[in-house]
Amino acid sequence: MDDIDRYGAYLADEKKASQNTVSSYLRDVRQFAAHLDCDLRDVTQEQVRDYMSWMQSRGKSAASVTRFLASVKSFYNFLLADGFVRENPTRGVAAAKVERKYPEILTAKEVELFLEQPQCVDAKGFRDHAMLELLYATGIRVSELISLDMDDLNLAASFIRCESKGKERIIPLYHTAVKALQDYVRNIRPQLADEEETALFVNMNGERMSRQGFWKIIKYYQEKAGIEKDITPHTLRHSFAVHLLENGADLRSIQEMLGHADISSTQIYTHVVKRQLKDVYQKAHPRA
Repeated sequence: MDDIDRYGAYLADEKKASQNTVSSYLRDVRQFAAHLDCDLRDVTQEQVRDYMSWMQSRGKSAASVTRFLASVKSFYNFLLADGFVRENPTRGVAAAKVERKYPEILTAKEVELFLEQPQCVDAKGFRDHAMLELLYATGIRVSELISLDMDDLNLAASFIRCESKGKERIIPLYHTAVKALQDYVRNIRPQLADEEETALFVNMNGERMSRQGFWKIIKYYQEKAGIEKDITPHTLRHSFAVHLLENGADLRSIQEMLGHADISSTQIYTHVVKRQLKDVYQKAHPRA
């Protein structure tokens, strides 16, 4: 195993990083290694800076350069801890400040319009309606949505059980979502899936819904609704959080429902709400 492979194993096995995180960190380090004319263990601070300048000259965004620096800094901290290097060459290197982008949020009216798009006249309409209602009702990630099994749904008690990164959370459902799920589970799903299939949501072939399949569904109904905002599966998750916050929910409860490990990840929604209030003030106050 070379240093990069051992680092990948460390991220996956010890740090329990997600597959996406491991892939992106290793890609950054490998691209850096391919650019060098020396061994990774002999890299200097000047070479790190030069590579970052080269990235910028190739049109890479500030966010990409910042992510590279984080990846390589983590890699050298790993080598430093194991005694393969004497110092971290990224120490003292700072990336350009990245302008923080706030998530796209739908208004309550836009959410209502979007959720109305699936027509409950056939199996696809009932299924799509249930999926969209569940996504907005719970704020779960698309990966969590398509991973749900029948056993994770408790309609009698109006909640779902969601597991991510080894942690389980219980999220309540509002009445409309429960009704949509009841219609789908009792009348539609048995037509699509055989008894051995455990997935809650299946495609028209009776197999577990894929991420790509659900993405196409989102885009189809966005176009049908005529909403100009770029709606992704995560847009409903963000909207769920902001709408709860606007209506008095506390940040800790939202954090728990979203499954955020750190409260700082949830706090971004307070900034979104403040920004929206500022926009309203600027537009509506006669002396603004």
